[in-house]
Amino acid sequence: MSQYIYQQHRDEHLARRYREHDSEAADHLTLAAMWLVVHMTYAKHVYTDGRPLAAKDFKADPQGHTGGALNMVPGYIGYLAANALCGITRSWLMGQGHCVAAIDACNLLVGNMEKAHADRYDWSDAGLSRFVQDFYSYALNAQGGPASPLGSHVNVNTAGGILEGGYLGFAELQYVHMPLPGEQLVAFLSDGAFEEQRGSDWAPRWWRAEDCGLVTPIMIANGRRIEQRSSMFQQGGPDWFAAHLRLNGFDPLLIDGTDPAAFAWAIFESEERLQGSAEAIACGTARYPLPLRYVIATAPKGFGFPGAGTNRAHGLPLQGNPADNADARNAFNLGAEKLYVAAPVLQSALPYFLTHQAQSRVHEKDHPLARRNVVLKHLPQPEWCQVNEVHSPMSALDAYFVALTKANPELRVRVGNPDELQSNRFHSTLAHLRHRVFEPEEGNDEAVNGSVITALNEEAVACAALGNKGGINLVVTYEAFAVKMLGVMRQQLIFARHQKEAGTPPRWLSTPFLLSSHTWENGKNEQSHQDPTLCEALLSEMSDTSVVRFPADANSAVAALVDCYQRQGELHTLIVPKQSLPALLDSEQAQQLVQDGALLLRGDNQATVCLVAIGAYQFQQCQMAWQRLADRGLKASLIYLMEPGRFRRHFRDAWERQAGASPTLIAQLFPASVKTTLVATHTRPEAIFGLIPIPPAQCLVHGYRNRGGTLDTEGMLFTNSCSWLHLLQSLADAQQTPLTNWLDPLEIAALNGSEDPRPMVQFNI
Repeated sequence: MSQYIYQQHRDEHLARRYREHDSEAADHLTLAAMWLVVHMTYAKHVYTDGRPLAAKDFKADPQGHTGGALNMVPGYIGYLAANALCGITRSWLMGQGHCVAAIDACNLLVGNMEKAHADRYDWSDAGLSRFVQDFYSYALNAQGGPASPLGSHVNVNTAGGILEGGYLGFAELQYVHMPLPGEQLVAFLSDGAFEEQRGSDWAPRWWRAEDCGLVTPIMIANGRRIEQRSSMFQQGGPDWFAAHLRLNGFDPLLIDGTDPAAFAWAIFESEERLQGSAEAIACGTARYPLPLRYVIATAPKGFGFPGAGTNRAHGLPLQGNPADNADARNAFNLGAEKLYVAAPVLQSALPYFLTHQAQSRVHEKDHPLARRNVVLKHLPQPEWCQVNEVHSPMSALDAYFVALTKANPELRVRVGNPDELQSNRFHSTLAHLRHRVFEPEEGNDEAVNGSVITALNEEAVACAALGNKGGINLVVTYEAFAVKMLGVMRQQLIFARHQKEAGTPPRWLSTPFLLSSHTWENGKNEQSHQDPTLCEALLSEMSDTSVVRFPADANSAVAALVDCYQRQGELHTLIVPKQSLPALLDSEQAQQLVQDGALLLRGDNQATVCLVAIGAYQFQQCQMAWQRLADRGLKASLIYLMEPGRFRRHFRDAWERQAGASPTLIAQLFPASVKTTLVATHTRPEAIFGLIPIPPAQCLVHGYRNRGGTLDTEGMLFTNSCSWLHLLQSLADAQQTPLTNWLDPLEIAALNGSEDPRPMVQFNI
């Protein structure tokens, strides 16, 4: 190993001992963890004396991603060894979360466990048998959730786990944005993810010594996915991949993926090379992009156990179930025998890894990325718009975000941008933070150390923000294209929610996703650009973690952003107009709207008719409808519903109920005296109809009904029956009232298609 690994030691005697014995100790731990991994898949009883298992000792229904987990063991042991050798606890990340058996087995060996595991498992026959029985047990607890703290993927009980990794490709997009300066990260990646998500090729494009910690990406190149070879191996294998990496700014390093010492050496080599390059940048003898080391660890899938290198190795490598197949049982016992490490040998290996107290470092479960806690030190006061002042809500958010980042310069900023920041009215943010590039183009808002991560790849830019959990983040995108971000957002929401349920809520600063150029103002680009799917999907997630808001104007948009940055561990989706609109709420109303989620703005809540608006343009139309009713002597209430998820008809658990609107507020806004409630929503009607707490028989919902094309906002409202004319027509039908009571002949003619409706739909209040 490089001399670098010993320069970190304060105790040269200890360093000499490592030189002589660390590789052997790592080998013993690797074998023992692999032995335990195969038991997790197949066995229900474990015997620390290594005796052969009988038919009764095996599971009737074995499960596991065995081959990948076996390949991960040497990597994770190598990571632990590197930490012990240097006296540094690096962060770790694993993209292939289905290989969690490797992590949990290794952590049990070295006692690096969260409380849920530590209270339940130890290296004894009883403790290990309970451990393997809990793996894919499917048992339910008294609350109706999983009884086992083990998961089929990385979960909140996996010591040090920060990403489920159930959706291949997202770790590859996030890792370069994760460590802060002075931190080190080892990212274990999958060759299958290489074909899943190609945006990871851009990691050297984003890494900067000035604001990034050291990163060591390690691909476990085992050559197979579920049913066949990976595309990389079909195209030429590691040598082909190394050439591909060089073309994309990486410095590839091939190692033996079966040897934990090779992983440890690769980590040191990668960090030393990157640190040296960073020093050259500081001295002015090098320039970006720097060649990031990229470790390719080659090994047959499932190395070390029967079935290695075959398609079977992905899941169940044996040909048959040992519980009822003698040949499979014999193959298991022979394979396990080769991996077995006697307890005395195992005990003699552990001290080389249990060096945390002597080296004054935290355990791997407490690595820096796993213990983020970010709170803004300074929260600037917004510059509120005057009522009726015309202003773009997105421009108002732009001004506030710049003020926020200037007030908190100690926090690293990442803005995820799929190429339309200017179009979405974020001019000041771009001028202040700039696109991150290697060669700034004169006259453009670009800088080598820019904080705006721009790429025509929605997943990549969303991951830039989600990876930066040590700083301030923002994502700005067209609403229609934001649908491509759903997978990574949902994976983040699920993991954060599980952390909350486990009593260890995440403490990174909540991240806003601004969806603009949205369905109702993007008609000129055809129907592909008119899509409210993302907010509809996120309204279905747990609303205490997935906050979905529809600001009514500039003031309520800013109030929502201020609130977002005062919270932790949540994703806030704001559907915000970019066109200039009159400010309809004063600052107090805007803040009250954010606090309560809804606000009565016109009329008497005891009226028998209630108009509910969800969305800025829908609010305008509802105001026009309300005004016409008032002019005709019909009393109605007008409510703006900014956060529908807090008013859902049925809260799904106590956490969501706690974040929901109070029963008192719900009763005040939607009293039983209301006989007809008419809702105009930004979303499709179905997304809201089943959500809000109004009896279906008394509720009418108008929203996007999949009509569009090359239209302006007024045309979009009309063709989707969301104009104030349509709202009154629907209300008249429901109340069996002649439409002529509320509409003039020209207005009725517009509804019938004989007059141009657009001038009548324009907001003029």
